[in-house]
Amino acid sequence: MIRKTILILMFCATLMSSITVSAQKAYWASPEDSIALKLIAMDKMWADANCSPQPGLEEIFADDFLGTATDGTRYGKEETMAPLKKPDRQCQFGDVKVHFFGNELAIAYGNESSIRTGTDGKEYKRCLAWTDTWLKRNGKWQLIAAQDNVVECPK
Repeated sequence: MIRKTILILMFCATLMSSITVSAQKAYWASPEDSIALKLIAMDKMWADANCSPQPGLEEIFADDFLGTATDGTRYGKEETMAPLKKPDRQCQFGDVKVHFFGNELAIAYGNESSIRTGTDGKEYKRCLAWTDTWLKRNGKWQLIAAQDNVVECPK
């Protein structure tokens, strides 16, 4: 009985130590974090694609990327790459904060704005707050998910 209890305790201790070792540390990126700056630059490339073509944009999206548009519809990489019929004007990229979860997963929280032309032909300013999920696969950071929300533009 004692021997069985010792074996069970040893098994539990081994299991607990392996769980602790595999836990990944989460942290907010510092303003000078080189990986965060790279992710932010790629997010900016995507935001700027609303105003002008961005060569290399396709590379930042994983093949299994899935986003949620402001109207709740889902879109994949193919829809993201479709050429714009009416490009926006004055794309402005706002602040971005990056939160890392270990070495291979990051979530970027940001905002942007642009001038769009409505169906009535009038221009209006559109502001977004968004969340992008980045995953490092095979040594390469790619977007795997995005959530966009229209927000009131700051005065």
